[in-house]
Amino acid sequence: MLLVIDAGNTNVVFAVHDGEKWRGVWRITMQPQRTSDEYGVWLQALLRTQGLTPDDVEGAVIGTVVPAALYHLRTLCRQWFAVEPLLASARLDWGFAIKMDNPDEVGVDRLLNGLAAHYTYGGPLTVIDFGTATTFDVVDQEGSYCGGVIAPGINLSVEALHQAAARLPRIGIGRPVGESAIGRNTVAAMRSGVFWGYVGLIEGIVERIRHEVGPSMKVLATGGLAPLFSEGTTVFDHVDSMLTLNGLRLLAGRNPLPKLTVERDFLAEG
Repeated sequence: MLLVIDAGNTNVVFAVHDGEKWRGVWRITMQPQRTSDEYGVWLQALLRTQGLTPDDVEGAVIGTVVPAALYHLRTLCRQWFAVEPLLASARLDWGFAIKMDNPDEVGVDRLLNGLAAHYTYGGPLTVIDFGTATTFDVVDQEGSYCGGVIAPGINLSVEALHQAAARLPRIGIGRPVGESAIGRNTVAAMRSGVFWGYVGLIEGIVERIRHEVGPSMKVLATGGLAPLFSEGTTVFDHVDSMLTLNGLRLLAGRNPLPKLTVERDFLAEG
């Protein structure tokens, strides 16, 4: 039983895989100073809903782009599950080349998406991840990570528009009603600009990448807003919400899990 932790800038996703299937997937808002005990109490209650206990967990893997959160997540694994987590980094065995000037600077979430995407769908491909940033990650026919594109995330753009323009309200993200790009009021005009503007960004960047990679390139979408934007474009071949979690699971399968070297605390012993 493997505990998988994907800690991003917006949310932390916890999941448990039993070797054949996912037994549970749970999300909590990212707060870097949230303590291991807060995580532990919350996660134990959710495990019980699936008939699981901390003793069922035999290993753990963490992927994070938020260094400040790592201490508490690692402590969670040690004290509440009595396992030493594997930490995703560019220096592990990924099974493919990382063709970057400095592999250590690549966000591990991007490498994890590339690993799972190539394993599941084959290459060449581009993974579009709708997170805090909108990233485009390119994987070649052999599975090597070739780099990509980083654009501002849609939530950041909406918030910046509201903050910078005094008369523009904060809006929710959604597809405009109907197919017209012309909004008849301020909110409709903003929603159209955000939605169709990002559709244009997606299609334009994919076209440029395809010109460099070749016409056989597949396009995958992941992240919370992927289903929304799949309604506005036909550029996606697949939408896969589990891509990063599956990348962590596959990475843990390729690398030996570390042994616990610290004493269990009284909670784990009890």
